[in-house]
Amino acid sequence: MRDDLDLPVPVPDEVRRVVSLVPSLTEAVAASAPGLLVGATDWCTHPADLDVVRIRGTKNPDLDAIRALAPDLVLANEEENRPADLAVLRAAGIAVWVTRVRGLDEAFTALERMLVLGCRLPAPPWLAACRAAWAGLPAAAPRRAIVPVWRRPWMVAGRDTFAADVLARFGLTNVFAQHADRWPKVSVDELRAAEPDLVVLPDEPYRFTAEDGPEAFPGLPVALVDGRYLTWYGPSLAAAPAVLAGQLAAGGRVGG
Repeated sequence: MRDDLDLPVPVPDEVRRVVSLVPSLTEAVAASAPGLLVGATDWCTHPADLDVVRIRGTKNPDLDAIRALAPDLVLANEEENRPADLAVLRAAGIAVWVTRVRGLDEAFTALERMLVLGCRLPAPPWLAACRAAWAGLPAAAPRRAIVPVWRRPWMVAGRDTFAADVLARFGLTNVFAQHADRWPKVSVDELRAAEPDLVVLPDEPYRFTAEDGPEAFPGLPVALVDGRYLTWYGPSLAAAPAVLAGQLAAGGRVGG
C-alpha cells in the first residue's frame, strides 16, 4: 500500500489498533469503526465520548507512548504532523499512513483511501453522505474574502488551502490565494487595505469571537464561523454546507 505521499506503508492484513495524530482523522475512524482507535491527540475532541490514550499534541506527540500502544497503524497528515516524528515511528517498525488534503475533492479521496486501504474497512456510509451534501450547492454571487487564522501576529489562509477551497463553494474568492506562502503573516493594515467583501473569522486555531477579532475590521462585514466545519475533513463535512451557509450569510457590518 502507498499513502497520499506515495510512500510505501506496510499495512497488515488485519488492522486492529490505530493511533491517530489528527483530529479530523480521529473522528473519521471513530465514525467508521470506533473499536479500532487506541490512541489520539489531546486535540481530538470528536466524538465527545472518545475514550482512548491521549498522546499529547499533533506537533509534539509522545512517541514512547505511541510505541507502547503497539498500533498496527498510525494516521497522520503532511501538514499537521512533523516528518521527523513520523520517521521515528517508522524506524520503530510502525506503519504510518500520511494523508494530504488541500481541497474538498482531495479530502474525499484521501479519507476513502485511508479507511479502505489503510484501515482495511469498507467505505463508510457517512462518506457518501458528505459527498452528497456538497454536490448540490446553489450558485452564489462572487465575493472577495480574507480568512485570518491567527492574530499577534496576524496570519491568513493563503494559497492552496482546504479552508479556501471550502469557501470557494460559497462564491468566496480568497484575496490572498496568490500569495507565495500558504499561511502568510500579514499586517492588519494590509488586511484592511485589501477591502474584502467579507472577513471570515473561524474559532480555531485562534479562537476568534464576537469580542475578539471583529473590532479589528471596522466597517467591514465579518462572519464568525465554526472552525470545525471550515477546516476539518471527516464526518463533519456532511453538516458543513448548511452550517457554513448560515454563518456566512449572518456576517454583518461592524461599526466603528
